Amino acid sequence: MGIKRLYSLFVLAFALFGASFKVAAQAEGNHESAATEAAAPHEEKKGINITELVFGHVSDSHEWHLFSLKKENGEEKPVAFPLPMIIYQPGKGLTVMSSGHFEEWHKTADGKAISNEHEGLYIEKHMKEKVLATDGSKVYDFSITKNVLSMLIGVVLLLWAMTSAAKKYKTGTQVAPKGFQNFIEVVIVFIRDEVAKPNLGDKYLRFLPLLLTVFFFIWINNLLGLLPGGANFTGNIAVTACLALIAFIVMMANSNKHFWSHLLNPPNVPFLVKCLLVLIEVMSLCIKPVALMIRLFANMLAGHIVILSVICLIFIFALLNVYVGSGFVVVSLAFSIFMFMLELLVAVIQAFIFANLTAVFIGQAIEGDHSHEHGHDAAAAH
Repeated sequence: MGIKRLYSLFVLAFALFGASFKVAAQAEGNHESAATEAAAPHEEKKGINITELVFGHVSDSHEWHLFSLKKENGEEKPVAFPLPMIIYQPGKGLTVMSSGHFEEWHKTADGKAISNEHEGLYIEKHMKEKVLATDGSKVYDFSITKNVLSMLIGVVLLLWAMTSAAKKYKTGTQVAPKGFQNFIEVVIVFIRDEVAKPNLGDKYLRFLPLLLTVFFFIWINNLLGLLPGGANFTGNIAVTACLALIAFIVMMANSNKHFWSHLLNPPNVPFLVKCLLVLIEVMSLCIKPVALMIRLFANMLAGHIVILSVICLIFIFALLNVYVGSGFVVVSLAFSIFMFMLELLVAVIQAFIFANLTAVFIGQAIEGDHSHEHGHDAAAAH
């Protein structure tokens, strides 16, 4: 048991030092660029751009940037690998190329970073990256970005985990599950007994695959985002919006007359109160997917920002005094380890909450069906 704990601590320390090294390399580069810009009159700048560092990590991009190394001449050499870009322009057709063609960057007067041009295209990076055409024409971007690649990796890991655990059941031998299979079975039974059955009643088997897929998909991608250089996939509001939309569509597709009758025509309610109640219920129906979307997005994004901000405090104090910065390393890393452990817990909690709320909303839409069946069962029991 001691060896396992020591190994876990080593992995955690490696992850945090990896993240610290990445931020340190980026901070050093930003500090040097700020010093260069300070040579211009009336444009004196000092320090590191924390906003650029943090949001550069949590935002999506067309390349997977790991860290930057300093060359002998003082310039930065980014350690990153380009990703495939798939661009469609009306009248020009489909263009497939590597994002490695857009390596040179410069800043415009309004502070936006602009890449070099290639085949009439360039990338604008402010809070996010956007592919634009030099002639101002419409551009449709279907590129494999950092978040998309992270999602594909998460899907592969999910399929591997489920299929590897299911293979042992196909053998037909009655052997007690152990190891990874036992872990997967415990989680599945937990979601079935604590999420699906209480909220969906006798129809839980119909929606259990959806709940399990949502839970494991979010959990795996939450954990991938905590790795050094990992993508903030579930901290992207477009991702959580798609997940919430799927849950909302399933809820609407399985809603029954009982649900709509109580929503649009509440029984035993005065007419004026009924008009107000219907408005509130319709607004509540629309707010449900929004709550799912914002809850997951905000929690995961906040965790990444807090960890990166705590690490950046080292370099903020180092700019004031080298010895103060060195002394703050211990405090910063200790707090980073605490936040990292907390994020490991948040990763599974947020996956559970999303799956649980999805089951609650679907259960409300089919409430008349399984509550009626439970009524018959209770009457038969008496």
